[in-house]
Amino acid sequence: MGRAKDIVIKVIPATIANEFVKKYHYSKKYVQNSKLHFGAFLDNKLHGVMSYGSPLDKKKVLPLVQPSLWNEMLELNRMAFDDYLPKNSESRCIAISIKLIKKNAPHIKWILSFSDATQCGDGSIYRASGFFLTGIRENGNSTMLPSGEVVHKMTLESSPTSPRAELGGKSYYEFTNGRYNFEKYAKEIGNGILRGFQLRYIYIIDKSCKLNVPIIPFNKIDEYGAGMYKGEKITRAERHENAAIAHKGERRATSPEGAFDSTAPLNVDKSIIP
Repeated sequence: MGRAKDIVIKVIPATIANEFVKKYHYSKKYVQNSKLHFGAFLDNKLHGVMSYGSPLDKKKVLPLVQPSLWNEMLELNRMAFDDYLPKNSESRCIAISIKLIKKNAPHIKWILSFSDATQCGDGSIYRASGFFLTGIRENGNSTMLPSGEVVHKMTLESSPTSPRAELGGKSYYEFTNGRYNFEKYAKEIGNGILRGFQLRYIYIIDKSCKLNVPIIPFNKIDEYGAGMYKGEKITRAERHENAAIAHKGERRATSPEGAFDSTAPLNVDKSIIP
C-alpha cells in the first residue's frame, strides 16, 4: 500500500472543498447541495476531496434500496484528486470516508454514486471500493459549448430563458424557438450531443438492506460497449494493460507546491448530514 496508508481523512468546510473541486474535477463544477465534505491530506496538504449530499431526485432513487427512509442515504456526488497521492489512494479514501459516515451517522444505510464515462471513466474506483454496479445506460444529455464548457440538459432546462454570455447572450429558448429541444440546441451551437454512458453504483452500509435492482457483473461493461476513459472507448483488458505500464515504476508525484493548505482537524457534525 505504500504511502497510501499515511493519508489522513478529515471533514472540511464547503468553501475549501468547492474550490478544490473547481480546480481538479473534470467538470470544474461543484454540486450546490453537497453537505458533507471530506478532505484527503498527505504531508499536511490537501490533495483530494469527496463531497456527499442528497441526490437531485431522491424520490426516484430511494426505491433502489429497501428499507430506506428519506434521510437514510447519501450520494457521493463529487470526487476529485490531484496527482500527488500514491497509487490506490482513491479507493482507500472512499473506504475511510464511508467508515466515518457509518461511525458518526449510523442512520445512513447506503451510498449512491454515478460514473460519467462520457467525460471521465466507467467507475473503476467504485468497483475497487466495494460498490455494486446496478445500472448502465446511454448518456446523451450533455453538450459542449464553444467555450469548452460541458453543460447538462437539466441545467439548461432549469433556466431556459437565462442568456449565456459565451453564446452571444442568447438563451436556451432562443436557440429552440421557445421549446424544450435539447437536440436542436446542441446542433445549433455546433458541437452536438456528447455520446457516452452513465453507470450507477451503490454501496450498502447496512447489510439488512436489500437492493431492489439486479447487480450487473463488471464484465457486462464491455459487452454494453460502456468501457470508457475520458470519453474514449477502452476495454477492461486495455485499461489493465495501461495501468500496468503506468505503474511499472514508482508513480510520478507532482510537486506539493501550490497544493491546498492543510486545515485543522474538524469533528463530524451530524447536523450537516441529511
